[in-house]
Amino acid sequence: MNAEQKRGPLVIIGGAEDKKGDCVVLREFVRASGGVKAHIVVMTAATSYPKEVGDEYTLVFERLGAGSVQVVHTESRFDSEREESLGIIKQATGIFFTGGDQLRIVDFIKGTPLDEAIHQRHQMGAVIGGTSAGAAMMPSEMIVGGASVSHPSVDAVRIGPGMGFLPGILVDQHFAQRGRLGRLLAALVQEPADLGLGIDEDTAIIVKDDEFTVVGQGAVTVVDETTSTHNNLEGLLKDEPIALCGVQLHILPHGYRFDLKKRVPLL
Repeated sequence: MNAEQKRGPLVIIGGAEDKKGDCVVLREFVRASGGVKAHIVVMTAATSYPKEVGDEYTLVFERLGAGSVQVVHTESRFDSEREESLGIIKQATGIFFTGGDQLRIVDFIKGTPLDEAIHQRHQMGAVIGGTSAGAAMMPSEMIVGGASVSHPSVDAVRIGPGMGFLPGILVDQHFAQRGRLGRLLAALVQEPADLGLGIDEDTAIIVKDDEFTVVGQGAVTVVDETTSTHNNLEGLLKDEPIALCGVQLHILPHGYRFDLKKRVPLL
């Protein structure tokens, strides 16, 4: 079995997931990570409150039955070189990135020994999960920020390097709740990505190989800009509205699947 076949799933959460009730979304992360035998590592790089957030997820994952839960705090790039942290990652079956600011994840981890160790574990089968900022950072190019707008414009979105777990795709989170269709469309027009995925709160996609399955209370909006027949991006000033024709859009609730390679829903 080659590395591509062994690569672990991704659990990408739109934020504000249930942590007190049935925890449907987080339950699936624990299950994918090995259930009662799971060794979960919580990554708090995105948050300004690492102890509080780390403790919160530790309690949730322990309540759901994970075999062990450890927290890795990274508040500087120096922290991403610590041998203790690298050793913890090497034992992980599930690595979970909390919410906060996705730029902190990239600034503190990308290109460091910790980044290399996380990607190695993923290639060996470990699950990579993330919520909110931890979801946004999944692609090679990520949405850094931007306004929630009804109509896309060039300045509706800011894009920067992501962590590269889901290349060729853009992810936006808190999607329906914050009205982010306009900024996802603006991002897709400006970036050479095949698909845009808008994930609602308390909702996740579980990516295995070239497919994903939707889990949770909301829906996932899939935008395929490759079918577009026209846009007016050339010569457009940054505050002028983008015209976009022929884009395909799919709305997928709990239980629906999508083929990322063929770019079609699996009904």
